[in-house]
Amino acid sequence: MLRVVLVYPEIPPNTGNIARTCAATNTELHLVEPLGFEISDRYLKRAGLDYWPLVSLHSHSSWSAFTAFSQAQGGRYLSFSTSGTTSYLQYPFQAKDWLIFGSESKGLPPDILQACTATLRIPMAQDQVRSLNLSVSAAVALLKRVDN
Repeated sequence: MLRVVLVYPEIPPNTGNIARTCAATNTELHLVEPLGFEISDRYLKRAGLDYWPLVSLHSHSSWSAFTAFSQAQGGRYLSFSTSGTTSYLQYPFQAKDWLIFGSESKGLPPDILQACTATLRIPMAQDQVRSLNLSVSAAVALLKRVDN
């Protein structure tokens, strides 16, 4: 099953909405600190509604702590970025892939992008639209089926 990783998320409602999507799709959610909010933030809880007990939530104190954990689990790191060269629609997802998203204001740092197997983009029909909201991007990525 695919896993969603949010690296340094900043906006509580985005993370709450992603948690809700992860609950609905039975997808693990991994948060890499530092976070731009407290886990107890009321906006985070409100966006996730009463689905938090259904979320398989994992928190990691740093990128290196996350990589130590994830390497033991196996799977590829697939980052999502506006600078991605491959459309996520054309990329063959595998069941153990980690879908990695960066912060709302900065995206993923270069060292994390370099650690990934691929950097994917979500194509936009309008050139003037740079990107989608973080929670929408995660939902769009999760809707893609794993290729067998």
